[in-house]
Amino acid sequence: MFRILFLLFVFTPLAELYLLIHVGSYFGALPTIVLCLFTAALGAALLRHQGLETMSRVQLKLQQGEMPATDMIGGLILLCSGILLLTPGLLTDIVGFVCLLPQFREHIANGLLRQALQRHSQQNQQGSVIVEGEFWEDNERKRLND
Repeated sequence: MFRILFLLFVFTPLAELYLLIHVGSYFGALPTIVLCLFTAALGAALLRHQGLETMSRVQLKLQQGEMPATDMIGGLILLCSGILLLTPGLLTDIVGFVCLLPQFREHIANGLLRQALQRHSQQNQQGSVIVEGEFWEDNERKRLND
């Protein structure tokens, strides 16, 4: 995991720089800067709209007694999308806009949930025992025994 993050932090800025230079040489410097600012503003507006929509869906499911796991993971993907959209660059904007697509978010969220459930079931099959219960300390009885 660390290697993947390291590679992302090294190669993403290089790819952004390469893309900005090529787009800037084709369209010019000022239109490229305007394009980056426009995508950031558009992304922020779309993010706000979809974020509020996701929040209301989560609240509705919680009121109905359902677990909104997919929507909550979708909210985290929206957060990542917002970070990517506000980061200057065209490549991060493209990835951020893809993360705004509801079908993509749902697909990724379902995949992550499936993976987490498989990991959880594998841990249980390896012989670990899960015991649910409650614990409380009875201070009154402790004082009487002392």
